[in-house]
Amino acid sequence: MSWIFDSHIHLSDPEYQSDMAQIIKSMEKLKIKTCCVSMDYETSQKTLEISKISNLILPFIGVHPEMAQNDISKTIELIEKNHKDITGIGEIGLDRTYINSEDQWKKQTDVFKKHLELAEKLGKPISVHSRKTLEEIFEILNSYSIKRVLLHWFDGRKSQLQKAMDLGYYVSFGPLLLYANDKQTLISKARRDRILIETDGPVRFSGCFGMKTAQITFLQSIIFCASKILGLKYNEMEDVLEKNSLNYLGI
Repeated sequence: MSWIFDSHIHLSDPEYQSDMAQIIKSMEKLKIKTCCVSMDYETSQKTLEISKISNLILPFIGVHPEMAQNDISKTIELIEKNHKDITGIGEIGLDRTYINSEDQWKKQTDVFKKHLELAEKLGKPISVHSRKTLEEIFEILNSYSIKRVLLHWFDGRKSQLQKAMDLGYYVSFGPLLLYANDKQTLISKARRDRILIETDGPVRFSGCFGMKTAQITFLQSIIFCASKILGLKYNEMEDVLEKNSLNYLGI
């Protein structure tokens, strides 16, 4: 039985705290490891804290574009101080939804670049938020030598997917894959060695799972759906995803 990796989940979110013991038990039973991403300094601290509870929780710390207008100096210091203990840097990226001016766009871009500098320096994988900003992200990433890039919750055009594949980036798909035709088309066009899966919890999904907070147990349904789309047996899909996840994480 292969290990299953949730490539992007916010276990540091308060939504999960009262259930953390049960979540870890489920991870142990189902052979699941999670890339626990962060939003800001406080959640980065929390991510590091819970990663010490179980080695199945792989800590990614950094500043989400929604929080990029705040002072990031403490988060940057946290990354540098704990670089031997963190698995990757994230969730980082760009998103104009969270800004109101070009000055704020510049600040968001500068924050993204600061994280990329650290990822390059430390040799860490990154988990990138790229909603409606893929072209800008492609251009910026071109200036850095970062070998392991995940465009989480990939939502671009087919041409942008092809560009991501040509660049050797990873793309991840979540519960939307169960009912969104565009996501099913995208995964069918992606290179098999560049596909990952995620829950992006605690997001709730309107088209499946009854609007419940995303749980790691959803991953098996995503794997089943992906296997049907790609014409693989379930265990073959598991093997592909495990290999991809290990390569992305560098472990």
